[in-house]
Amino acid sequence: MGLAKLGFLAVLITVAASAPLVANNLDAANGAETTHASSKISPAIPLPIQSKNPELLGVGKILVASRNLGDPNFAQTVILLVQYDAGGVVGLILNRRTDLRVSSVLGDFQAAKDRSDPVYFGGPVDPHQIRALRKSSTKVDGAMQICAGVFQISTKTQLEQTLNDRAAPKAFHVYLGYAGWHVDQLQKETELGAWFVFPGDAETIFKFEPDLLWPQMIRKTEMQMARNKSIDALDERAYLP
Repeated sequence: MGLAKLGFLAVLITVAASAPLVANNLDAANGAETTHASSKISPAIPLPIQSKNPELLGVGKILVASRNLGDPNFAQTVILLVQYDAGGVVGLILNRRTDLRVSSVLGDFQAAKDRSDPVYFGGPVDPHQIRALRKSSTKVDGAMQICAGVFQISTKTQLEQTLNDRAAPKAFHVYLGYAGWHVDQLQKETELGAWFVFPGDAETIFKFEPDLLWPQMIRKTEMQMARNKSIDALDERAYLP
C-alpha cells in the first residue's frame, strides 16, 4: 500500500540520522510542489463516515485507517490529503510524532533554535523531505490552502516566514516524509474499505492529542455505522406487511 514499502522503524532511524541535512534541501525536495498548486480544495460538505465513492476523495479530506488495515506503515493512522491530481496523491500522517524536535531538524533557521515542539512522521516516502501545516485565519502568502484555515508550507521562504512569525506549536506542525499513492490505487483501497473518509478541519489537524486521534475517530466511525444499521433495520421493518 502506498508508494513505499519501508518499515516505520527503519524510516525513523533514517530520518534521525539525516535530520541536520534536511533544512538545507527544503526547496529542492519540494520543488515539484508548485506544479500542483492548482489542486482544487474539496468543498466542505457532509460526507458519509465510510465512503466508497472515489469522487469524494480530494485535497483537504482526512483518511482514517480501518481496524483491518495491517500495513505497519499505515496501521492506525489518520492522514490529511494535501495533493490529489493526475500527478498522484500525497498525504501527511497526522498522528505519528517523533522524538525529533523542530530545533534539531530546522537548525539552519535562527528562529527555530529555541523550538522544542516535536516533528511528525509524515509518511514513508522521501523521509528527507520537509512539509509543514500552518493554521491561520488569514491567507498565507504563496502557501496552498488545504482546507478552511489550514495552509501547506512547502518552501524555504514560507517556512522561514512562519518561524519568524513565532507560530505556536498548536498552529504549526512540521512533517518529515509523506504518504503517496497513484490516484486509482487510493480509489481502489477506499472502495475496498481500507479507509474511512472525513472532511478535513483545523481542529482535527491541530487540536487533538495525536495518540488519541485515531482511537477517537475510529470509535466515532463505528458508532455512526451502528446507528446507520439501526436506521436501515427500522426502514426495512416499516415496509414489512
